[in-house]
Parts: sequence; C-alpha cells; structure tokens
Amino acid sequence: MTRQVEFTKMHGAGNDFVMLDGLRDALPDDPRFWEAFARRIGHRQLGIGCDQILVARPPRDPESADFRMEIYNQDGSQVEMCGNGIRAFFKFLRDRGHTRADALRVETLSGVVVPRWAGGDLVRVDMGRPVLAPEKIPTRLGSGDGPVLDVTLLLGPLDDKGDEEESVILSAVSMGNPHAVLFVDDVERAPVLRLGPRIENHPAFPARTNVEFVEVVARDHVRQRTWERGAGETLACGSGACAVGVVSMLRGVADRKLRVELRGGDLEIAWADDGAPVLMTGPAAEVFTGRIPLED
Repeated sequence: MTRQVEFTKMHGAGNDFVMLDGLRDALPDDPRFWEAFARRIGHRQLGIGCDQILVARPPRDPESADFRMEIYNQDGSQVEMCGNGIRAFFKFLRDRGHTRADALRVETLSGVVVPRWAGGDLVRVDMGRPVLAPEKIPTRLGSGDGPVLDVTLLLGPLDDKGDEEESVILSAVSMGNPHAVLFVDDVERAPVLRLGPRIENHPAFPARTNVEFVEVVARDHVRQRTWERGAGETLACGSGACAVGVVSMLRGVADRKLRVELRGGDLEIAWADDGAPVLMTGPAAEVFTGRIPLED
C-alpha cells in the first residue's frame, strides 16, 4: 500500500502552496521524485492544485539556520526563493508547534532569509539586499555592477510574416531569484499571457526569469501582475513585489515605502536606502488539510 502523508494547503495574498512536513514525516530526498510529485500534486484539475510545493526540513547547518525550506514549482523545477511562500512557511511552523519564536532563520537555495511575526496573520520578511549586477541576476542584459534599468529586449518577429521585430523595455533585478519588470499603462490590459512565457524563456535570462507587469497608481501605490517562472500567471508573487518596489524606487517613480496591489491581495514593500535590505510585509493563511499518497 502506498504511504500517505498529511498536507496543508496555504496561501499568501493568493499565491497558493501545498505544504509538507519533513520535520515530522520521513520524506524522499531524490529530486526526480519531487519533480514528478510537484507535477502531479500541483495540477489544478488532477491534483490538489497549487503554484508551489513547500517542504519543511531540518537545516543543514543548525548554527546558521533554524529550518530549511525547499520549493518546487508546479512544473517540477526547484527554485531558490519564494517571498509569499516563506510567510506561509513561518505560519505553518508556528501553528504546528515546531517553534514559538517570533523570528526564524530559514535556509533557502538563495541563502538564509529571516521572517518575523508582525501581528495577527501578518509576517514581515527581511528579503536581503537586491542583486543588481547582471551576471548575478543572472541576465545577459547590461554590464558591470548594474543596475539593469529600462533596457530593450528583442523578442523576435511580431507575426508569421516576420516583417517587424517585437520588443519590450524592461528592468531586471534578483531578490534571490531573477525578475524582469515591465511598466504598463493599464495592468489589466497587459499581455501577460502572451509576453510572459516569451520573456521567461528568453536567452537573455539563462536561468529563466519571473516577469512582472506594473502600473504606477501613485508614488506609494502600484498594481502588479506576475508571470511566474515554472508556474504561469499567479495571483501574487512576494519576491516579485520586492523586485517591483526596488525597480520603481530606482527609477524614481515610487517612494521608499509603497503598497503593491496584486490580484490576490496587498503587500507592503519598504527599502530604506540603496544599501539596506528590502522588507516585505503581508498575510499568510491556512486553507485546508488532507492526506495524499506520496506516489501514484
């Protein structure tokens, strides 16, 4: 009989996750297992449905971190960091009694990230300093230490005739994972589904990229839609909101603290100065629990 494990469905501003407890349950380590598992479980018609699978593990080095978070996209790929996910991860650990601490050091593929309780269901995350150097984002756009702001990216022929080259103007930054940020007049009319996958998989981004479409409402308020690498359009992206905040501030169109309005809810992004870490504050919620076979 196939072993079953308990899962918890969670979300942060509409970015949804299936959470598995590798602190309590013996879970496989093989990346090939998780690639197949994420594809099966993440499917919205044939599985539970989610943007990412989050797995709680003990840290590799208890001196530098309290817990470890593994993140698998809906398409089975493993990714470095998820801003909405780490808030859900923090709430899960506290709700399940793994910790009562108000701040945790969480090991991710992008380094140690520190979420803190901010009252109620709000969690504030120190996302670290943004990465602006093109080589480290990584992107082939720009040079030197960056930043990569308002550069032209050629996307190829506009139509089957091939007479006209389509291009976009974007900025790039890493918040532990790569982001391309495009400013638009009306985010609801933005061609997210058409341009998102083309930019995600463009050779200018050797590790692929998340893509944010942004409408500036006021200096303290922007609207965002996200095409997420390996998941498609999602209702929210926390690291993407941080990237949007950084690019907006660097371009001089936003104050150092702003509200990012996403389709699934709002996040607050603060970046005190260019040498400071980016702080993200937003909600985390549990939706339901259940049990599921580890294998087909």
